Amino acid sequence: MIDTICIYEGIHHKELFPLVHIRPTFDLRCGILNLREKIIRHYPGVTVNLHCRNYLAEHIKQRNPQLIVNDLHSDGCLFIDGRIVADPNFAEKIPLQGEDKIYTNGEMVVAARITGSKLKNFKKHLLDVIPLSAFNGLPTEEVDINYVHFPWELIHNNGREIIEDYKYITKDYKQMINAPINDGVYLVEKDNMFIAEGVDIKPGVVIDASDGPIYIAKNVKIMPNACLRGPLYIGKNSLIRMSAKVYENTSIGNVCKVGGEIEDSIIHSYSNKQHDGFLGHSYLGAWVNIGADTNSSDLKSNYGTIKVIINDVAVDSKMQFVGAIIGDHSKTAINTMLNTGTVIGLSCNVYGSGFPPKYMPSFSWGGSDGVTTYNLEKSLEVAERVMKRRDIIISEDAKRLISNVFELTRDERESRGMPY
Repeated sequence: MIDTICIYEGIHHKELFPLVHIRPTFDLRCGILNLREKIIRHYPGVTVNLHCRNYLAEHIKQRNPQLIVNDLHSDGCLFIDGRIVADPNFAEKIPLQGEDKIYTNGEMVVAARITGSKLKNFKKHLLDVIPLSAFNGLPTEEVDINYVHFPWELIHNNGREIIEDYKYITKDYKQMINAPINDGVYLVEKDNMFIAEGVDIKPGVVIDASDGPIYIAKNVKIMPNACLRGPLYIGKNSLIRMSAKVYENTSIGNVCKVGGEIEDSIIHSYSNKQHDGFLGHSYLGAWVNIGADTNSSDLKSNYGTIKVIINDVAVDSKMQFVGAIIGDHSKTAINTMLNTGTVIGLSCNVYGSGFPPKYMPSFSWGGSDGVTTYNLEKSLEVAERVMKRRDIIISEDAKRLISNVFELTRDERESRGMPY
């Protein structure tokens, strides 16, 4: 009898850089929930193990004290790749119980059920990320599973995932509108929206759920004349600025401040895009700040597919719309212009006239007129200052984590002639 699942990182996690430099793949948001939460909900009552890169482990333990991290003791376990976007029928496709088996999707191993002596041998591979060779020797079954390879796939799936998560989260809710609605607020299709306690919506706001559900979490404040369209998720304690235009297929995390024009984008918690400017088909990590009048292009003028540089390799996204991918703790200055498919690493400062390079390694400082290395000590000082403004004290472990990424990304900067 298997009573344990292990959500793990595989060798292809690098395809999701820079978003996973300081978080495991399974903590990426898509929809309302992150990938880990989507998987766990299909296996109620089980023991949950997380397995990630070693340098992330201590940080993940501190953030998830109720879960077991990089320490598997079970005699039988269902291993699930953390890049899976679990659909409503996921547990039927990959059941908890059954014979030892590998589940594949094309050439990718997406899950494996392993018990007894085979599991004892398998544990030898649990030293860091799990290699594909660890799964050799078991019978296989092909399954139709949604599996994320690159960051733009999270963006592409976001609208659908908001809808699915909304159905799951609200299925037992007795009351959907839990905050007073001021005169002059227009709720369109209000049966298709959830508004939590403490939400403050000012007059002139239009919230339109005609094309998809809208979930507004606790203590969100929406200033006058903002227009919101579903599918949409806004996390707790976030602020929607005056006259903001937030379009469909957008997820905004906790404690964010957003304004201007946003569509088809995912914004992790504690990130700000407060001012005018356009953000489309983009993914922002945590603690990102987008300067006033920053604009991200998400469509080429020839309407062709967009190439995105991932790990110094240009990858054809096969998508017509891809905006910016921005790692945690990065910032753009006022009037910054970002080309289609721009990738900005962790802890970068982007500024200057013209378009910056389409790929900026972690700890980059500059833009179109040149890029140098952002000093690690100054980067940590700024991160500490920024987090303190939100009443969060940066831990020594978080500092070590950022410092580790500085070392891991040295080669990227060196290859571009940057001080490293």
